[in-house]
Amino acid sequence: MVRQPLTADQIAAGQRLGAALRAARGDRGLVEVALAAGISPETLRKIEAGRLPAPAFGSVVGLSRALGVPLSDLAEAWLADTPVHQAS
Repeated sequence: MVRQPLTADQIAAGQRLGAALRAARGDRGLVEVALAAGISPETLRKIEAGRLPAPAFGSVVGLSRALGVPLSDLAEAWLADTPVHQAS
């Protein structure tokens, strides 16, 4: 099975998701959050930078839990340019 290239809209959605996750992470360390989410720090770095615009669902779920951000908020960031508030 050959994977189709991502569209410009999908790439932009991944960049929005990455920015939302970075904002939600705030001052927490990248390694700390990645390990709490069950992913590698390099994977989180790529997601936040928008270089992994279509991360695995399990990765997004893990990040949602680790950051205390509702999964629906991350979905909204993917779908539209909606900021995600940092968890307190």
